[in-house]
Amino acid sequence: MENLALIESFSEFKDEKFIDRVTLMSILEEVFRNTLKRKYGDDDNFDIIINPDKGDLEIWRNRIVVEDESVEDENQEITLTEARKIEPDFEVGEDVSEEVKLIDLGRRTVLALRQNLVSRIHEHDNAIVYKQFVDLVGEIYTAEVHHIRHNVVILLDDEGNELIMPKDRQIPSDFYRKGDNVRGVIESVELKGNKPSIILSRTSPMFLEKLFEQDIPEVFDGLISVKKVVRIPGQKAKVAVDSYDDRIDPVGACVGMKGSRIHGIVRELGNENIDVINYTNNTQLLITRALSPAKISSLKINEEKKTVEVFMDPEQVSKAIGRGGFNIRLAGQLTGYEIDVYREGAEEDVELTEFSDEIEGWVLEELKKAGLDTAKSVLEQEVEDLIKRTDLEEETILEIRKVLNAEFSD
Repeated sequence: MENLALIESFSEFKDEKFIDRVTLMSILEEVFRNTLKRKYGDDDNFDIIINPDKGDLEIWRNRIVVEDESVEDENQEITLTEARKIEPDFEVGEDVSEEVKLIDLGRRTVLALRQNLVSRIHEHDNAIVYKQFVDLVGEIYTAEVHHIRHNVVILLDDEGNELIMPKDRQIPSDFYRKGDNVRGVIESVELKGNKPSIILSRTSPMFLEKLFEQDIPEVFDGLISVKKVVRIPGQKAKVAVDSYDDRIDPVGACVGMKGSRIHGIVRELGNENIDVINYTNNTQLLITRALSPAKISSLKINEEKKTVEVFMDPEQVSKAIGRGGFNIRLAGQLTGYEIDVYREGAEEDVELTEFSDEIEGWVLEELKKAGLDTAKSVLEQEVEDLIKRTDLEEETILEIRKVLNAEFSD
């Protein structure tokens, strides 16, 4: 019972979440064989008998009986005298099987066995965890905040597996407390040493794509496909969607009545502004849609350089660029083109100073004080607005407009 008692002292391991008794005994045999190799130089002449049901293990050493003075390999051979202590009728040339008690291996060896077993079981568990999460890469996963550090949040799932969410994988407006449940996408899994490093991300475009799949039935069912997602996390995103069924409006289905379907996704992402656009293989049309809400007059595409010159009315330019330049940056990422925006007709405008021969200087100065320094900037204003913004009389303004309009007439 000595072997059984020692194995039972390892009983904490057989309750490991990822290991069954058969696997445990298999690992135990491997650990024992490695120990026997180190102690005796070879393990070929040892039989290890395992009984997984009982958790028992027996080790038998097989040696050949030789004359007392003829031993050349103590591991493979046994003297006749020693053999007859085991069984008095042994003769030279016969095989002797002798049970090896764990206790006979020595206390240090048993401790080393235990440490090796711990190491192998952890390797086994880590390999299982690694395989489990590699299969989950790209999927939404929920875990609980366990520890908050300056540059990383440590999370634990229901099975006690550790996940890491670095600062750059967190939406800037995110704020966490210990115990909070956090949703993200499994972005990557890699082995560092023998331990799996599992990265959870809330900033990945993949997270937004999976939220569409999870929250919008037509996407989940495959009736609508998400073609591409680009994001500036927590600020703005653009999602190109397409439908295989002409009867389905992919944008309408994703946004929902008054934004009802997309509202939950926006809230999950810290009120990230999401533009959903209809995907098309027509490059010009895709660029036009990507720059929404700006209206485009015309564009010139350079396929070789992957650049596009977009022309639009001056009042549309700020819409195309967007706050912080987010709109034009995301439009470029979505379409794969570097986009340059030009004010249409801006090169035809004329500085008011060019009209100094026809319009008195004090009048030009009055217009300049109102922030109007080009002919078109004046002509774009209503007469009533010009009266309010300047000290000029209506008659004077009408005369100014007549002179400026003459510049642009054929």
